[in-house]
Amino acid sequence: MDASTEELLIVTIARLLHGCRHVAVGALSPIPGSAALLARRQSGGRMRVSVLGSRQWSPWSNGGVELFDCAGQGRMDAFFLSGGQIDGQANVNLVGVGDYPTQQVRWSGSFGSAYLYFVVPKVILFREEHSRRTLVEKVDFISAPGSSPANVYRPGGPYALITSRCLFHFDKHRARFRLTSVHPGHEVAEVRDNTGFDFDLPEAVPVTAEPDPGTLALLRGEIAGQVADPYPQFAERLFGVPAAGRAAAP
Repeated sequence: MDASTEELLIVTIARLLHGCRHVAVGALSPIPGSAALLARRQSGGRMRVSVLGSRQWSPWSNGGVELFDCAGQGRMDAFFLSGGQIDGQANVNLVGVGDYPTQQVRWSGSFGSAYLYFVVPKVILFREEHSRRTLVEKVDFISAPGSSPANVYRPGGPYALITSRCLFHFDKHRARFRLTSVHPGHEVAEVRDNTGFDFDLPEAVPVTAEPDPGTLALLRGEIAGQVADPYPQFAERLFGVPAAGRAAAP
């Protein structure tokens, strides 16, 4: 009953969401979305999960506008951001590679990333690809800054960064990442070799805890059916849940 890489990431992210009252997730974030639904179930249903674009898991009729309003009012505890580039100060680049505005590569754009980064208390950065191409010393363009001057009111900001190789937590006072754990099958030296920025680490770096059999069974059963609503292709690929097998929200 070994966990896949995706299942390990889902369960690890779910642990980071412990104690949250409301978690919101984007429409293109199946691993964080699955983690939020798992964390909701583990909380006994006390956690609220909102997934943009979902029929069952979105309370909003006007998508992003209402999400921003909810976040600005302090009614959202956690959100997820990613980027084409993330640097050691937790700056995120969603614009492109090269000198702005004549960049060689252009991405989708910043949208509301900077706003949400400032107002959501626990922003978890998620980037499955862990390489020097994605985790860079300094981003080419700052779509959303990881830290702000002391005189800037900022209740939100980066909490952690999770990749396919490891988990970092962000030290807001030092504006640096600290290696928390390395996923099974990976090593600290490998993380260093594939990370473009410097980071702190303890004397002994633990291995990320693998999912226990009960959690895996829950994920592959009840949660897989719920995941199929917002992320049908992901649920079918990872869990083998066909579109007809979508489960209604309890």
